[in-house]
Amino acid sequence: MREILKQLQEAVILGEPDQARELAAQVLEAGIVSLTAIEEALNPGMQVIGDRFESGEYFIPDLMMAAEAMKGAMAVFEPALMARQEQRQVLGTVVIGTVEGDIHEIGKSLVGTMLSAAGFQVHDLGVDVPAGEFVERVQETGANVVGLSALLTTTMRNQEAVIEALKEAGLREQVLVIIGGAPTGPEWAQTIGADAHAENANEAVGVVKQLLGV
Repeated sequence: MREILKQLQEAVILGEPDQARELAAQVLEAGIVSLTAIEEALNPGMQVIGDRFESGEYFIPDLMMAAEAMKGAMAVFEPALMARQEQRQVLGTVVIGTVEGDIHEIGKSLVGTMLSAAGFQVHDLGVDVPAGEFVERVQETGANVVGLSALLTTTMRNQEAVIEALKEAGLREQVLVIIGGAPTGPEWAQTIGADAHAENANEAVGVVKQLLGV
């Protein structure tokens, strides 16, 4: 791997957003196309981060900083991708949000960033999202994955409300529903008819890939 790509990968692994942005710009100046940088530096970098998280070497704050660094680099690469009409291989389309009544942002945003880094197209609806909005966005985007976050015992019921709304709209069969958030778990996922539960952002990427077979 070219030295500049190694440095970019290292900046992402160490969670240095400013450095990642700067190096991404240098990558383009060096005549390396965005797609090459994403495939050779960013994606393997996120894999390293995931492995370190799984092994207990990295923790949630490390994941968050790495995700910010990844975002910084992608902010530089995406306009260049568009200009060159380069297509990243998209593994799937995900609609994600924190359910109605809940304003917790961090965990959900991290899942979205990690999925985006892994090659998914992510539509992040934000927080306090009504069931109908999930349905509308699935219809608009043709998404095949819906991610529902809830951090409160009082709002986790609204994960079920979204699943019911998807059923009523005739969309439930076309999407995989994955849930997450502190009070939720595999049993709750089964109870409400979700396809899977993920404990954290890194696990979410693995679960979605496994469910889609990619």
